[in-house]
Amino acid sequence: MKQSEIKNLSAAELQVKLSELKRMYADLKTAHTISPIENPLQIRTIRRAVARVASELTKRELQ
Repeated sequence: MKQSEIKNLSAAELQVKLSELKRMYADLKTAHTISPIENPLQIRTIRRAVARVASELTKRELQ
């Protein structure tokens, strides 16, 4: 998810997206622990997307 896409979402949509991404991240981590997943770079991209969404939420709260 790109930063430009994140800026266009409302705060409520960001909260929903953050919870979805965190759930996806946890599922991928669990699946990778049990047996190696086909593309382990997915874990990194989702982790970074979580950070982007969380940063945008924090930025909006401080304004």
